[in-house]
Amino acid sequence: MTMPSATIRAFGELSDATPVEKVTLKNRHHIEVDVISLGGIITRILTPDADGQSDNIVYGLETLADYEQDGAYLGALVGRYANRISGGKFSLDGVDYALATNNGSNHLHGGEQGFNKKVWQMTPFATQNSAGVILKLVSPDGDQGYPGELSVEVTYTLTDDNTLDMQFVATTNKPTIVNLTQHSYFNLAGTGSVLDHELQLNSQFITPVDNNIIPCAELMAVADTPFDFTTPKTIGRDIDTQHEQLLLGSGYDHNYVLKTEASPALAEAACVYEPTSGRVLKVLTDAPGIQFYTANFLAAETSGTGQEHHRRGAFCLEPQCFPDTPNRADFPSATLLPGEQYSTRIVYAFGVR
Repeated sequence: MTMPSATIRAFGELSDATPVEKVTLKNRHHIEVDVISLGGIITRILTPDADGQSDNIVYGLETLADYEQDGAYLGALVGRYANRISGGKFSLDGVDYALATNNGSNHLHGGEQGFNKKVWQMTPFATQNSAGVILKLVSPDGDQGYPGELSVEVTYTLTDDNTLDMQFVATTNKPTIVNLTQHSYFNLAGTGSVLDHELQLNSQFITPVDNNIIPCAELMAVADTPFDFTTPKTIGRDIDTQHEQLLLGSGYDHNYVLKTEASPALAEAACVYEPTSGRVLKVLTDAPGIQFYTANFLAAETSGTGQEHHRRGAFCLEPQCFPDTPNRADFPSATLLPGEQYSTRIVYAFGVR
């Protein structure tokens, strides 16, 4: 049986001639994960279906130039702050900060040059039971308007238990805010729509949003609404319901509440099943929330693997802090102080049924 392996090689150069590398991780059970140093982007996840047939289950692009121009955060590490910050502004310790606004009047996913556009230092490794890569980045004080120099380390570990275990840590030299996540777009059939995928989300509440897709009110209970995935149902069953929150986002693009207080406990947040392939994806995390997005605004394009990318052809499950947390004292804090360590964990567990 093949041992786990992590292989690094050149992937190309950016338009400014910065070299980019790619690491391929393999485990004993024919799962493969490709990661590039631009944005820590996961460009491919190859997993077997119930019959042992392997397919790529995440959206990817054909060339490095495509990734350099991508505005959909395909497969990327997202930071310093995933999701939206209202007006691109927040206050911390009495100091007002103005961030880059790149989503109407809002700051989204770290700004115009967020972590998805940075080239990370990659160090691959392999053990008896796993293969992985350590990604490191230093974000300077003032980057995209954020205070403090932030040192970030993300470790992707592909295990022989068929999990991709992602651990995020960061430290700062000034009070700042941090909210990191992984932004892969999944289609467990490898192609087609995801509306027939069955989803269970272990959440009783969402943070409802206003016309700017900013949390606007108290938590909204999902019971008796199209947002209720507490028992499995297809993603498409209620997606076109005339519910105000669905109309605002042209589908699901909402933060589901997993916990209202900080806790290091890892728990299963979501489980997705695709009936034709038999593939199952579970998402485990210690984050307080998880953004569920049904690729409502994805433009059509074709990847190098022949996938057709289209609206609602993929879904994202992004564990994270709540949107606009720096402006909401009632949300679990996203503040990081000198001497502290930001830490969060996301696990993708792959299987079949």
